[in-house]
Amino acid sequence: MSARRQFVKPSTPPNSEINVTPLVDVVLVLLIIFMVLTPLLEKDIEVRIPETEEVPPPPDDTPDTQLIVKVDPSGAYTINTEPVTEADYVTKLKRMLGAKKKEDRIVFFVADDKANYGKLVAAFDGAKQAGAFVLGMATEDIPAAAPGAPAGGAPGEAPAAPAPTPTP
Repeated sequence: MSARRQFVKPSTPPNSEINVTPLVDVVLVLLIIFMVLTPLLEKDIEVRIPETEEVPPPPDDTPDTQLIVKVDPSGAYTINTEPVTEADYVTKLKRMLGAKKKEDRIVFFVADDKANYGKLVAAFDGAKQAGAFVLGMATEDIPAAAPGAPAGGAPGEAPAAPAPTPTP
């Protein structure tokens, strides 16, 4: 005795269309939610900010023998307003740093925005080879003193450089 399978044939063909009624319901609910929330987002929030007080600048205690190396857009080096060639850079810096104690061997660098990054890194490496203990990077141009004048001692003169940032 063999069992035969019997299939029930549906009276209508399957419906392959998308039912959009639930989609429209969800979209309308989201639209209503956004319409209610949008006016609430446009309100200003009152914030109390503490008052600031004017703090006088600290007294200028930068040494007169400070070393500032500038790198211009063409890649030329300048040590304290005196142009230096790449070949003489390390030897001149070594001579200037040799007369100082180890803790006082601080060199500040000012690089032009258009200066070559490789030249700046070479200046850092040269300063370390010359015996610099601390390397500092100035973010603003340091005003140049007149040749032969001490850096930062006259009243009304801008400070020569920011505080040094030690490098490992």
